[in-house]
Amino acid sequence: MKLETVLTGKAVAFTRPGSYSAIAKQPRSGELAVTELGLAGDEQGDLRVHGGKDKAIHHYPREHYTLWAAELGEHPLLQAPGAFGENLSTNGWTEHTVCLGDRLRIGTAVLEISQGRMPCWKLNDRFQVKDMALRVQQSGRTGWYYRVLEEGVLAAGATFELIERPYPQWSVARLASVLFDKRVDSEIVRQCLELPLVPSWRRTLERRLEKSEVEDWAPRLQGPQG
Repeated sequence: MKLETVLTGKAVAFTRPGSYSAIAKQPRSGELAVTELGLAGDEQGDLRVHGGKDKAIHHYPREHYTLWAAELGEHPLLQAPGAFGENLSTNGWTEHTVCLGDRLRIGTAVLEISQGRMPCWKLNDRFQVKDMALRVQQSGRTGWYYRVLEEGVLAAGATFELIERPYPQWSVARLASVLFDKRVDSEIVRQCLELPLVPSWRRTLERRLEKSEVEDWAPRLQGPQG
């Protein structure tokens, strides 16, 4: 599979008082350095919940755009890659065909799938669709994040090489179905906790086991003054 588009963005004032975002990413040409914190020139607006080593690079499947257009109509953001704030855009892989822990070589960098995306309210404001974040969550069309195992360079047109797949039974889609389930299936949650989850996901699932209930998603999906 080839990397079709590489995108980066600068953090700027966003829609709600005091908020910042770099979700409006633009295509880049030529080689870009890949560091443990992501692509050269890329920024995040709120480092409490975006960016960092476990969310260094965001990948979103371009084929989802057709499905979104069927649902939302010919939305202007869907005319080109970058609508969802992704860094990497491709056709060929989706959440059902990649797995947690997949290690991939792209250019001279080695990346590892660290987690799926947990959509937030900024998608609502970007698309001007009040429940867009919830729609992304319910659809499972979230995309996924990489951590950087080996720094290097990449560019549009490079080919992805799957190096290792240690958890073939745990696609990003399957793991998301557990995270986004309003029910608590204790056995499935315990299976998930045996995986190398990022700390935030581990804490979330441990709390569910402890309380036998799912946390309130409203703050994430609706945001301040949501």
